[in-house]
Amino acid sequence: MSEISASETPSEEGARIIPISAARGTPPPGPSDATGPAGSVDERLAELLALLRRRIAGDYEVDEFGFDPELNDKVLLELIRPLYRHWFRVETLGVDNVPAETGALVVANHSGTLPVDALMMQVALHDEAHRAVRLLGADLVYQLPVLGHLSRKTGHTLASREDADRLLRKGELVGVFPEGFKGVGKPFSERYKLQRFGRGGFVTSAVRAGTPIVPCAIVGAEEIYPKIGDFSTLARLLGLPYLPITPFFPWLGPLGLIPLPSKWLIEFGEPIRTDQFDPEDADDPMLVFNLTDQVREAIQQQLDALRLRRGPAFPPFF
Repeated sequence: MSEISASETPSEEGARIIPISAARGTPPPGPSDATGPAGSVDERLAELLALLRRRIAGDYEVDEFGFDPELNDKVLLELIRPLYRHWFRVETLGVDNVPAETGALVVANHSGTLPVDALMMQVALHDEAHRAVRLLGADLVYQLPVLGHLSRKTGHTLASREDADRLLRKGELVGVFPEGFKGVGKPFSERYKLQRFGRGGFVTSAVRAGTPIVPCAIVGAEEIYPKIGDFSTLARLLGLPYLPITPFFPWLGPLGLIPLPSKWLIEFGEPIRTDQFDPEDADDPMLVFNLTDQVREAIQQQLDALRLRRGPAFPPFF
């Protein structure tokens, strides 16, 4: 995930194109309890077969960015939800601070060597706030064929100011990680210390749309892949921002890619309003700087408080 940069608008073939607001809808609160009648094996199998029939027939909908709500809700989120609930045991706080229907910009810290925190925040907003979040991703994500395609399907899009403006004006919930690779790739010794927030492009978009900025603090991601070194030369040859060394990677091979089961807390802070400004104020560099600094300070304070609240990173499983 990165700071807002150049624009790119995709399209999806073989499916109906519908407006963003219609594609967004209101996601269901989560899967049925597998122990109840709605979670019976027969019903789950019937749902799966019906899904497959719709996919084969092309009877599904995507929006102009490639977002596929059905695939996201029924398949992709189902695959990562066990990590959220049972591996990281995520607790979500401050959900009431996320607008129920109107547009908002969620700004979060970024960490963990691999951007697992973005996926966990996506599950938290879907299951707890019942909102689909449109995450803005770095160019590198969309240069990778499989990952880029899946990112589009789950509602992510290229981190561009134009796309952010359009999504916010449509009433979408947009997520951004302004630390970018500086945050997700920082060494373990600098955990929970926010990196620079760039030029404040996310603030500019929020002011232009008059939407609130919701600061989000994520505690737990720093410990899943403790970065203790970097194959910097090899990373440059491969065109990667970094190639991490952790206590288990590359020494254990593929097993070293299994994230450690740290305890996670995700908190959505009190919204910072922008509707008192005129859209033209987005071009005022001093205003943008001050709001950017305010958001950054709010997230840092949340991080410090959440670390104390969580306690040990690896409490016993119960």
